[in-house]
Amino acid sequence: MRLLTQRSLWGWLLAGLGLLAGGTTASAEDPKVDLKAGDPAPAFQGIDDQGRLWKSADHAGKKYVVLYFYPGDFTPGCIRQAQAFRDGMNQLSAKGVVVVGVSGDSVKTHAMFRKSLGLNFPLLADENGALARQFGVPVGKGGEVKTKDADGNPVTLQRSATLARWTFVLGKDGKVAHKNVNVNPAQDVKTVADVIDKLEKK
Repeated sequence: MRLLTQRSLWGWLLAGLGLLAGGTTASAEDPKVDLKAGDPAPAFQGIDDQGRLWKSADHAGKKYVVLYFYPGDFTPGCIRQAQAFRDGMNQLSAKGVVVVGVSGDSVKTHAMFRKSLGLNFPLLADENGALARQFGVPVGKGGEVKTKDADGNPVTLQRSATLARWTFVLGKDGKVAHKNVNVNPAQDVKTVADVIDKLEKK
């Protein structure tokens, strides 16, 4: 009986340590999500780079939603992808599209990233990977990147989770219209624009 109690306590201790560490890798018990075109899109929400709650429900049925997941702020591919969406926003907005980027970075890091690139769309902080898992996006360990702050001083930024680079286009009907798991960062906005054009012709 004593041995069983010790094992039980040890199990609880390990579980507690995992929670405190904020582990982001999926466990064997996590449900596997494999969304396909035509499937209902999960309702989602998150805190944006301004510290405000952003909800997909505010746009459902009225707008196309481009939801793109990316590994981390201030990394080369992610900079190119964000700049491309920034430069294509006028074209997308005219077609009733809203764009939202998601990574495992904090709200503070997102605010720096958006300001440094002059982004014209929100970024959501998904620090524990929960939002990514709703869409089946792989979630890995965190990381860090070295950059400079607004005054030009070097800073090292930490993120608690690293998300795979996947892009979804959600239709006005609330369903997944497009899923891309092999994203070319610089060409992603063109791919999305082509998808929207086809949806508009239906």
